Amino acid sequence: MAKASERRQRVMKRSIHLGHCVCDPSQPCPCDLFKAKNICLCAGERLESPTGPVALTRLVEKPGCASKIDQAFLKQTLKDLPSLDDPRVLVGMPAGDDAGVYEVGDGMALVQTVDVFTPSVDDPYLFGQVAAANSLSDVYAMGGRPITALSIIGFPVRKVPDEVLSEILRGGIDKMKEAGVPVIGGHSINDDQIKAGFSVTGFVETAKVTKNASAQVGDLLILTKPLGTGIVAFAGQINRATPASLEAAAQSMCSLNKAAAELMVKHEAHACTDVTGFSLMGHLSEMALRSGVDVEIVWDDLPWLPDVLQYVADGILPGAIERNKESCAARVSPGQGVTEVMNDMCFDAQTSGGLLITIPANRADTLLAELHKSGVTQACVIGRVKHKGTGLVCLETSGKQTLPEPGRDVSQQGTEPVPVPVPVPASVPASQDEEIVCCGGDTSSLHDTLPGVAGIEQQYKRFLTSVGQPIGLDVFTKQAINIALSVATRCEPCIKMHVKNARKKGFTQDEIDEAVWMGVSFGGSPSMAFYQQMGLSSS
Repeated sequence: MAKASERRQRVMKRSIHLGHCVCDPSQPCPCDLFKAKNICLCAGERLESPTGPVALTRLVEKPGCASKIDQAFLKQTLKDLPSLDDPRVLVGMPAGDDAGVYEVGDGMALVQTVDVFTPSVDDPYLFGQVAAANSLSDVYAMGGRPITALSIIGFPVRKVPDEVLSEILRGGIDKMKEAGVPVIGGHSINDDQIKAGFSVTGFVETAKVTKNASAQVGDLLILTKPLGTGIVAFAGQINRATPASLEAAAQSMCSLNKAAAELMVKHEAHACTDVTGFSLMGHLSEMALRSGVDVEIVWDDLPWLPDVLQYVADGILPGAIERNKESCAARVSPGQGVTEVMNDMCFDAQTSGGLLITIPANRADTLLAELHKSGVTQACVIGRVKHKGTGLVCLETSGKQTLPEPGRDVSQQGTEPVPVPVPVPASVPASQDEEIVCCGGDTSSLHDTLPGVAGIEQQYKRFLTSVGQPIGLDVFTKQAINIALSVATRCEPCIKMHVKNARKKGFTQDEIDEAVWMGVSFGGSPSMAFYQQMGLSSS
């Protein structure tokens, strides 16, 4: 104990002399952690690991492949980087394919890839499986056979239970074992957001490399997994997903593309790519561009995970859709009858998605039959390669499928998110606290349960938080109600704050005024005079 105390004194003395913590130069010494918990990480002291269940998707901003850098930015960043001119590199960085291919002789080549992302599911073991399946997919997409893997993981040490790290790795190793691939090492870093993935090496016959640039006119397009994993993950993050869609998405994401790849090679498919973070449109438009063709897909023939159509009808569309549209929407041409929402769905970022295969029309039925027999039951034809072109994707609709009416709550009781043990801040700024009192927010991290009168106030704030959460009514609607009630009750701090929050949410002045007049209709002339005196109206 004496040695530990001496070590702390020595390290802290050095930090105080420098005016910066030697572990984190952005912090002073003593740091906030030391003041709150009397622990000095720089001296080798450790926080106790939290315990209890963890919902991983609540710990990250963007789940799964939605966390990846968008396609347009990536291309811009990479375009001027040098590439080694080596004839043994059959597919390299400039090709923009799923994996690199390097010839080793005797008609064989190495296939190499690496893939890392944030959790797309809440369960750690399942996340490890998804990360492994996703990483293997790039090798399968090239027609290759994976042989070894290295794990890569970022983990917030001592901020979530230690066993979470073990479960992620165990899930990944078990999935790799299912694929017949040994994990022979790896690398880990202490990171605020959990990330996991694998670097995978495989073999492929040089004559059977399935590139994304080989689609031919007349080919049919076959997709081997349903779409919508990004939409389902986002619905889960905001507690609007059904157990059925969460389960279906998880099973789809952790399913290997092994059988699909083997059958694709057997039936001599022309081209292939796997559909992941850049979305169906991103990967398909890239395939079309590099193949020098234009393609057509039919929206009504696209396979979707359960309840995705309802989520979309209710406006549950994640931000990754907009980033993907910025990258490739110019190469997508929606046909007559294709609505903006139908188009948006096709830009959903997928995690561990299916293979997108092009194959001559006279071999498509046989391939589909064998895919279904092998367990790839949702594989289907979604379109065709039309003619030589510039990489245009024509999105058409036959009208046989439509979106449901909005507003039907498909979520079920008992699907509340699992509590996540995360560090509790010592305090919350008064302005944030005030906002929670008036309009709801997350007070779970304000304090531990307080005694006496303070505890009553805390419980009241939590009640307001619960009322403010979107359940049957969405956030936009509840914000309008907040404005109307603030005017009707003539609460000056309330109306100022709610109008400010409404503008942050994208309300127009007309929409704010419309909500105000709802309040005036209940509060009468005094409410109208009150709002006009605030100087917040358009008149």
